[in-house]
Amino acid sequence: MHIIKLDATPSTNQYLKHMVLEREMEDYTMVTTNNQTNGRGQMGAGWITQEGKNLTVSILKKFEALKASEQVYLNCAVSLALYDTLMMLSVPELKVKWPNDIMSGNKKLCGILIENILQGNFISKSVIGIGLNVNQLDFGDLKNATSIRLLLGKTINLDALTNQIVICLKNRLNILETNRFKKIKSTYEQVLYRKDTPSTFQDKNSNVFMGLIRGVSDDGKLVIQKEDEKLFEFALKEIRLLN
Repeated sequence: MHIIKLDATPSTNQYLKHMVLEREMEDYTMVTTNNQTNGRGQMGAGWITQEGKNLTVSILKKFEALKASEQVYLNCAVSLALYDTLMMLSVPELKVKWPNDIMSGNKKLCGILIENILQGNFISKSVIGIGLNVNQLDFGDLKNATSIRLLLGKTINLDALTNQIVICLKNRLNILETNRFKKIKSTYEQVLYRKDTPSTFQDKNSNVFMGLIRGVSDDGKLVIQKEDEKLFEFALKEIRLLN
């Protein structure tokens, strides 16, 4: 496994993507940095991290026969790998907030951004970006953010944590590559944040309604059962969980 350590970079995902497009690279090549200055989350949302305190890493994964239409299972597998890692540390109240935020209780601990490189109808390579709050103690105005140190009361070694993430990632992606999609999806749904819990949502037209998260569709949409018991599917940015 090839590891590239940077003092600072705007985005580890962008750095690794540029390298992948320029040359052949080893599977599980990893780019880490102490200071990511322009990190991104889903749909271009920002990701702010305190220098030297947190884990900011992007990992290259190559695929032989993963269809683009199966990317929902990739998202589930990567989310579960982070969930596994944090479970080993005994982080409390862990859940995966759709599509791939890792939560402890009602606070966000980790964000994931997966960017795929396609070859026809198949995913040839994925750049898996992980932003994990590890040793940061102050998040300013971000009231819904937390870190492993805040939760456990101890400092975590970033290198050891990175190695454990890679081990868990390989385990979960092995399940993916042997086409055990139902196993991945069912496990993901078991740890889904606020699943089967009455919740308030807002749709893209600003309509507010009550409903229950029931799971995820085969194309990655969030399945919500409304008060009339009908099931509806929502894509990213079409729905917002209010509480």
